[in-house]
Amino acid sequence: MGGFDISCTVLGEPASKANSRKMVMIKGRPALIKSQKARDYVKMFEQQCPVLEVPTTDDVVVEMMIYYASRRPDLDESLILDCMQGRIYKNDRQVKQKFIYWGLDKENPRSIIRVRSCDIKNIPDYLLSEDVR
Repeated sequence: MGGFDISCTVLGEPASKANSRKMVMIKGRPALIKSQKARDYVKMFEQQCPVLEVPTTDDVVVEMMIYYASRRPDLDESLILDCMQGRIYKNDRQVKQKFIYWGLDKENPRSIIRVRSCDIKNIPDYLLSEDVR
């Protein structure tokens, strides 16, 4: 496996994917679409996140420190993972490990992101055991 490793910082506060849908009517049928906050964040993300000429097809580890502007939002990296699809990696199913941290910065909400090739060798033994109680 190669040594794929990329980092970036994206300014702005991501919307929680779980709370970022709204119901609308499209051609007389109800549909769920991303909220305005989520759509705005996607645009900001696309302007700031690098685009690889060829997105990696490696399995990856994603590490993120997400700084929110208030204590209110839940820690939710799912919109960011979706936004990196086709830019950093081909599909977010390639994410095999995640290390996600919550931070508070009222003046400068942002996400510090690192994506690297995944070499799953450091799984703690207690997670591999069937006897976890």
